Amino acid sequence: MHKPKLASIVKSARAEENQTRCLCEEQAREAKLIQSSLLPGEGFRHESAEIASRFIPFSEVGGDFADFFVLPNGFIGVYLGDVVGKGLPAAMYSALVMGILRGIHKSGTDTVRVLSMLNERLLQRPITGRFCCTLYALFNPATRELFFSNAGIPLPMLASQGLCRELGEGGVPTAMFSGSTYGQHVVQLSPGDCVLFATDGLHELRNRQQVEFSTVQMADVWAQCGCKSAAQSVEFVFDRLLAFSEGEAPHDDMTAVVLKVLP
Repeated sequence: MHKPKLASIVKSARAEENQTRCLCEEQAREAKLIQSSLLPGEGFRHESAEIASRFIPFSEVGGDFADFFVLPNGFIGVYLGDVVGKGLPAAMYSALVMGILRGIHKSGTDTVRVLSMLNERLLQRPITGRFCCTLYALFNPATRELFFSNAGIPLPMLASQGLCRELGEGGVPTAMFSGSTYGQHVVQLSPGDCVLFATDGLHELRNRQQVEFSTVQMADVWAQCGCKSAAQSVEFVFDRLLAFSEGEAPHDDMTAVVLKVLP
C-alpha cells in the first residue's frame, strides 16, 4: 500500500524539479537575449575613428555593459559599466543602468553631468548592495580630443607610437553616495592612437596558479596595438588573455571597447 504512494510522490517531485529546471533555463535564455540586445552587435567606422568591442560574461549573463554611438553634434560617445555582482541579478541591474544612461546622454556633451545625473537617479530608488562602476567618454572628430569622466572603471590605456600610458583618474562608483562629484579629463589624440576602455575582469583574470594578469601586463600588451585596427586590437588583447589563463575560467565578466583614431 505504501510503496505505490511513495513512488507517486517521488515521481511528482521529479516532475516538479524538471519543470522548475526548464523554467530557470528558459528565463536564463530570455535574460541572455535581452542582454544581447543591449550590447553593440558590431563595431563601426567613422570618418575619423573606428570602434570595436568584445564582451565575455562570467556566466550565461553578466553585469558588464557597453555602448557607442554618434551624437547629433557629430561627437562619438562611448560608455562602459560594471555593476556589482554576477549572473542574472547583475544583468537586470545593468539593464536598468543602461536605460537611464540612454536617456541622459542625449541631454548634452558634458561627461561630468552625465555621471552626476546617473548617480542621483540610481539613488532615487536605491537597491541595497547595488552600485555601478561607469565611464562615459566623448570623442570630437574635428579636434581629435577625447573627453571622459570615470566612476570607478580601470583607467583607460592609450597606445601611441609604441608606448602605453594610463589616462585620467578613477572615481567613486555611481549609486553609492548622494552628491558624488566627478572630474572631466581631456586628452589630445593623434592619428594612429588607440584607446582601450576595459572593465576590471580583464586586469584581474587569473591563470591556473591564481596569478592575476595585472595592469602592468595589460600595458605591455596594449603598447603593441598602436599599429593595429580597432578590431585587430581587441582580438590581440583577448588572445593574449586566453593564452595567459591557460584554460582557467574567468572569475568576472570581461568587457573591452577600443577607439582607434584614423588618419
